[in-house]
Amino acid sequence: MAIQKKNAFSRRVPDLVTEELVAVLSQKSSFEFKQLFEVVHENLRARNAASGGEEMLRLRAYEKLQNLVARGMVRKNGKKYKGLVSALATLNTGVASVN
Repeated sequence: MAIQKKNAFSRRVPDLVTEELVAVLSQKSSFEFKQLFEVVHENLRARNAASGGEEMLRLRAYEKLQNLVARGMVRKNGKKYKGLVSALATLNTGVASVN
């Protein structure tokens, strides 16, 4: 039996985009994507974590948001997104434990 050797170094870094999305959506208000992205982008810029260009960050944030919707942690009503606080709290503790 051959032993497979793993050559690539793999380390999971904290997902800052998801962390900021969770922090913003944990509030009691609902957001359209444009408003949500503006808040997340400002928070990431304040943390000096907004790299790769605004359009790439917008695409990544939209993808992460759609994953949260698919997992049932965010509710989409028309064009507005509202986080389910109880579901996001479990995700928030999981993200905090990775850091």
